[in-house]
Amino acid sequence: MNFRPPLFLFCLSFVLFMCQSPEPEVIGNPPSPGFNLSDSDEKAMLIADEVMVAQGGRQNWDDARYFTWVFFGSRKHFWDKKTGNIRIESLKDSSIYLLNLNSMEGKAKIRDTVYVNEEAAEFLQNAKKYWINDMYWLFMPFKLKDSGVTLKYNGEATTKRGAQADVLQLTFNEVGVTPENKYLVYVDKNTRLVSQWDFYRDAAQDTARFQLPWEGYRSYGNIKLASSRDPYKLEDIDVPKTMDEVIFTEF
Repeated sequence: MNFRPPLFLFCLSFVLFMCQSPEPEVIGNPPSPGFNLSDSDEKAMLIADEVMVAQGGRQNWDDARYFTWVFFGSRKHFWDKKTGNIRIESLKDSSIYLLNLNSMEGKAKIRDTVYVNEEAAEFLQNAKKYWINDMYWLFMPFKLKDSGVTLKYNGEATTKRGAQADVLQLTFNEVGVTPENKYLVYVDKNTRLVSQWDFYRDAAQDTARFQLPWEGYRSYGNIKLASSRDPYKLEDIDVPKTMDEVIFTEF
């Protein structure tokens, strides 16, 4: 089946990143403010903590600042997690978006035309949507205890690859662009890494829109990321220690 993944506007709590003084070392894996602690299962939260450890640990995730990757051959991303600056290069039409996710200030170059200020607003809103979608396909395992998330343990199951897994159910409450979404996230019994996810456009649905494996794990700096969502690939992944700030200011 020639399936093209639609643009799912995933629910996130960490779109806004404020530039501030260094934070003290994080102990454990505390939930983000607004995480639905009262309705989430203790077992599900413990498994989410195990996933964080398997991915490299909360402190290493918090310390990682710069990221680059290519989303399914269509968009190249540059992200400064500390400042919220992003750069998106459309590989299909050469458009470029420069945006700060905190202030929503930026500019866009659509083919050969540059847009700034109010003229750029619609393009920058679209760029934010691209980033939310494309980022979640890569970093979801670090976001299991985000603001607005309700996390439930859904029992044990076998993945499409035949591996045993614990299944977490993620639903959302008044966050993101599509809070009606639902995910089932399969956590491998042995590695405690995410091995599959099932996406439901609406939480009330019983049939998943898709089921895709999370494969191709490797270490990038001090964290682990998976590149394969067979048949799709996240390519050119890197977690550099530094990045030239001009990337976020100049076309």
